[in-house]
Amino acid sequence: MSENIFIGGGGAGYAEAQNLLLDKSNRHGLIAGATGTGKTVTLQIMAEGFSAAGVPVFLSDVKGDLSGLAVSGSPDFKLHEPFMSRAETIGLDLQYDSFPVTFWDLFGEKGHPIRATVAEMGPLLLSRLMDLTDVQEGVLNVAFRVADEEGLPLLDLKDLQALLVWVGQNAKALSLRYGNVASSSIGAIQRQLLVLENQGGTALFGEPAMDLADMMRTKDGRGEINILAADQLMGSPRLYATFLLWLLSELFEELPEVGNPDKPKLVFFFDEAHLLFDDAPKALVDKVEQVARLIRSKGVGVYFVTQNPGDIPDDVLGQLGNRVQHALRVFTAKDRKELKTAAETYRDNPAFDTAEAIQEVGTGEAVTSFLDRKGIPQVVERTLIRPPSSQLGPIDDKTRKAIMNASDMAGKYDETLDRDSAFEMLTKRAEAAAKAAEEAEAEEERLEEKEREFKAARRFEGGRSSRSTTRSRKSSGGGFGGALASVVVKELKGTTGRRLVRGILGSFFKGR
Repeated sequence: MSENIFIGGGGAGYAEAQNLLLDKSNRHGLIAGATGTGKTVTLQIMAEGFSAAGVPVFLSDVKGDLSGLAVSGSPDFKLHEPFMSRAETIGLDLQYDSFPVTFWDLFGEKGHPIRATVAEMGPLLLSRLMDLTDVQEGVLNVAFRVADEEGLPLLDLKDLQALLVWVGQNAKALSLRYGNVASSSIGAIQRQLLVLENQGGTALFGEPAMDLADMMRTKDGRGEINILAADQLMGSPRLYATFLLWLLSELFEELPEVGNPDKPKLVFFFDEAHLLFDDAPKALVDKVEQVARLIRSKGVGVYFVTQNPGDIPDDVLGQLGNRVQHALRVFTAKDRKELKTAAETYRDNPAFDTAEAIQEVGTGEAVTSFLDRKGIPQVVERTLIRPPSSQLGPIDDKTRKAIMNASDMAGKYDETLDRDSAFEMLTKRAEAAAKAAEEAEAEEERLEEKEREFKAARRFEGGRSSRSTTRSRKSSGGGFGGALASVVVKELKGTTGRRLVRGILGSFFKGR
């Protein structure tokens, strides 16, 4: 196994190999550049390199182009001759090859379904997903706490919707314990849940949830490349970014510490990374920064793919040790400022001006800097990126279906599991409470009828008035009389009946 991944040739005549060291690749990285400058191809050749080294990869396919990793390139391809010429220039013996691929899709159309539970997503990410205010996020946190205390599993969206109804019904009592739970906030969250449903969020939440082990497999010594079909998902950019962040957080939470491994356990490419940070609250940015800082010790390398390094907050950008910077276009004063900032993040090379190089590099060329054996960023180099071994561009639907059908994941996630959770449990509570109320009302009516029958019989037998009959039975205290009936009816009408309904609901239900 090679100890590095060959990215391309740099230096004079592009003859000096520019390598990404495997044992430093969990120090994260950046692929940046304007649209059409070659970021996707760089991502593709990196995925090939990691897979060949036995490292599983997760990446999102925003445009559909990366599905070509599953099939071999071909001499019949129109760019075959330019590719071979570039390979000769940088000293690469280009061999066309395919790589093991598993396709995933939140909507289950272009890949195997991939899901998370509402509980796994948690209130912070859900608040980001629904763009909630601080007050609304506070109410959502109360709902999650109540679900935990009441033993109500939150698996899909209808569970959360049912729980919010319950919280609204018990808002007064919950407010005494957790602070104000306003009905207006609950209504706003419910409306945002409806918007999320309309965007396809229903497909994301449920069971069976994604088993992370299914993303970290190898096949014949090669790492499996997990490709998330994201072309449709990109229609809901907040859903896209939140899902990827959830996946990254799950890796952070579940994987054990491994220190500094010889190679990563998984490499995660976060394409269109600016979507993660656009208008993100500080709490979320802090979360990303924490995950990026600590997850490398769990053997996971994270590579952000975006147009401009300025899209990434400084605290996160400072942790990205391996960088490939494709061309940036400069049209405005803001563009010039961003270009200057991007150039300043590299170690200067006396052979050229970094800012000028970032403007001048052509398609398939980039300014690169990778960590050396000591973990120190190398000086920046103009690098000709190697051509891919797999097919450049998307595969057809027939080929995709054949790969999906032959996958080990075929059938595992296809059928949705809908077990008893918060929705079903709260529904049963409500039904039980309604039944208890009906039975209490029926018993009340039965006792009242008995009392009427008793009074009528006494009037018929002795000609006594209803009032004297009641007084007589109170003083005697015997038999199945009106006094006993009156007491039972009064209790059912009063606090005892209310306690009965409260107990069945298991809540702070307020009787009428």
